[in-house]
Amino acid sequence: MLEKLFKLSENGTDVRTEVIAGVTTFLTMAYIIFVNPAILSATGMDKGAIFVATCLAAAIGCFIMGFVANYPIAQAPGMGLNAFFTYSVVLGMGHTWQVALAAVFCSGVLFILLSLFRIREWIINSIPMALRTGISAGIGLFLAFIALQGAGIVGDNPATLVSLGDMTNLHAVLAAVGFFLTVALVTHGFKAAVMIAILAITALGIIFGDVQYHGILSTPPSIAPTFMQLDFSAVFEVGMISVVFAFLFVDLFDTAGTLVGVATKANLIKEDGKIPRLNRALLADSTATAVGALLGTSNTTSYVESTAGVACGGRTGLTAVVVGILFLLALFFSPLAGMIPAYATSGALFYVAILMMSGLVAIDWRDLTEAAPVAVVCLLMPLTYSIADGIALGFISYAAIKALSGKGRQVPVGVWVLAAIFALKFAFA
Repeated sequence: MLEKLFKLSENGTDVRTEVIAGVTTFLTMAYIIFVNPAILSATGMDKGAIFVATCLAAAIGCFIMGFVANYPIAQAPGMGLNAFFTYSVVLGMGHTWQVALAAVFCSGVLFILLSLFRIREWIINSIPMALRTGISAGIGLFLAFIALQGAGIVGDNPATLVSLGDMTNLHAVLAAVGFFLTVALVTHGFKAAVMIAILAITALGIIFGDVQYHGILSTPPSIAPTFMQLDFSAVFEVGMISVVFAFLFVDLFDTAGTLVGVATKANLIKEDGKIPRLNRALLADSTATAVGALLGTSNTTSYVESTAGVACGGRTGLTAVVVGILFLLALFFSPLAGMIPAYATSGALFYVAILMMSGLVAIDWRDLTEAAPVAVVCLLMPLTYSIADGIALGFISYAAIKALSGKGRQVPVGVWVLAAIFALKFAFA
């Protein structure tokens, strides 16, 4: 049955290899079941319900990716998108989390339509690689800023806006230790480095009396507080249209980049450079996002940590299915997830931020017309505390700088259109 479903022999793999690959991928990305509730609960959402929604959305995404697209790519609520949901849309713009969930759902539906009608190729091809890289790196810097704030390492200052926090505070010290431990474990080749570091810092929190022990296993908490709680009343306002677009835009390129990277690593790309069953993979991602919003979590996306499983020999959707099963089993560890303090995830956030910023090495810094818009995106996302505004200002900067430098013909039509829309948004919002 497995051979017929996943074409194992055709892809040069077997059940044992696929299972090992699935377990490996899960261990590298399981931190999301702790980090996602920690971030989204800042909006007032029920932490237990978010935990369940995170596990279910990840499992559903993995199952669709495995059974429909037959790719060894795991899915879960995405880092960066959850920060945008919490700190930009809800805490920054003042919308309720119910409205934010509706915006996520709309972005998922739009993503499905783009995949069905093959508009995705035009959008991706119309966005310069420099801007794509800058957006990813900018989100990384935004996550780093959030991590430093959450740990108390960076604090507010009435004169300079920000300043160094109290580095003798237990939370700051443990957050720093968590980051150092994560990097050390990754360097030594531990697949579950991030998760081990989070659990180790939580254990230290218990030892120091800062965290109350509530057990490890229990029946899953109720998902009722977030299930089907979407509020569409404000989704179609002018200000929210850009939010829906930002959710869609970041998810779209995050997915595309991950698909290309993992498919290349697994040698699944054809000789003509095309990825087979690409639309199926994109449909898996977009469907999981829409379903995840109904459950009560931010955008579900493909995880680059899937490369860890591919490195272990994963080549088919069976790898993704194994990851999905493990996410379902994780539902019974809700007491553990509830104990994780914010400073225990700060080190993980900072580590993920570094990974997201690594793409900047590909930017041609000698060409200022390429480098300057990237710098605008990277700096203004954390400094405006808004991923959407960072993206908008990046597009405007790219079009304006290229035009004024006599390189206007290098700007794709799609960038001109988006830059104009964003400029009108700032002018009339």
